[in-house]
Amino acid sequence: MPLYRTHREEGLLLGIWKSDETTGQLLALLEHLSWYEGKLAKFSENRKHEWLAVRVLLKTLCGEEKEIAYYPSGRPYLKDGSGYISISHTRGYVAVALHSSREVGMDIEQYGTRVKKVASRFIRPDEEQNLSHGDEIYALLLHWSAKETLFKLIGEEEVDLIHHLHILPFTPSGEGTFEAQEYRTEQQGHYCIHYFTHPDFVLTWAIK
Repeated sequence: MPLYRTHREEGLLLGIWKSDETTGQLLALLEHLSWYEGKLAKFSENRKHEWLAVRVLLKTLCGEEKEIAYYPSGRPYLKDGSGYISISHTRGYVAVALHSSREVGMDIEQYGTRVKKVASRFIRPDEEQNLSHGDEIYALLLHWSAKETLFKLIGEEEVDLIHHLHILPFTPSGEGTFEAQEYRTEQQGHYCIHYFTHPDFVLTWAIK
């Protein structure tokens, strides 16, 4: 289970892990086995693997095990209050973003052409110009991932990906930043979305 990549900047620590172990191998990397086994009992085998991989990655990033709890909305938080956390996973990879003092949102999406079939659900007419440069699949996935990241940061229900979230004009490349605007909250926050692409996935993150 190699640590594929880490990124640090101004309170942010982000890690991506390529997960190819069995559930048993992941469990062996953690302490307090009986506690973890109790939590895993209600999960499917695939969910067990994802859940454990996130905890192993978190332990690797922090140098110690930390318990992840969840708000009623499903949003994760660190039970010890040591910072903010965002979690995401896709086929073969898990990702964790931590920030010491500010809320962080992050999303990872597997590369694949299926995104073209659902583009009408999240691409605004004024975002279509962003798709005309380079690989259309990467561009679509970056829009989808960025809007998932924004959804996590906004923390509101009933967010419409077209009417409430707007990715401003940019030319996709291997990695970089672009701007985004949300219209769901009273504050109508403006965000800088960071991203990078990989043959297997795209990843985006932003800080509130």
